[in-house]
Amino acid sequence: MAVEPDSAGVRFPPPFVYLGTLLLGLAAEWFVAPRSFGIDWRLLIATGALLIFAGAAMMLAAAGLFRRLGTNVPPSRPTTLIATTGPYRWTRNPMYLGMALIYAGLAIGLDGPIAFALLPLALFVIQTQVIAREECYLEAKFGDDYRRYKAEVRRWL
Repeated sequence: MAVEPDSAGVRFPPPFVYLGTLLLGLAAEWFVAPRSFGIDWRLLIATGALLIFAGAAMMLAAAGLFRRLGTNVPPSRPTTLIATTGPYRWTRNPMYLGMALIYAGLAIGLDGPIAFALLPLALFVIQTQVIAREECYLEAKFGDDYRRYKAEVRRWL
């Protein structure tokens, strides 16, 4: 992933963090017990589907808003403005929150308790390697406007 100079400097696509951690957890299910939540599969699938749907809706709404506003979605590209409407009224990171919901939905729907237990690891990497860089970049680029937005809107929920 090419990183442009006027960007947050994130060097890898954030979805890969979630995907890699999820695959690691699902692979570990073959080697470690317990390998099940011990809950009826129908409830697991229904819960997983609901989380996947909610996460996808949040991601699509956020990415669609970025496109309508004319700013870039990838954190390796320049940000042209601060989005403060749509899902950005409630969370500063709806795309990463959506990815986390999709991850949780897949882990639950696939009956993967180890994968689910690794979600905090993915969130830690996203927080320290992606969001922290983005926030420094946005503060440097937009100054007080971004600091006001940060004071008014939570990072996750």
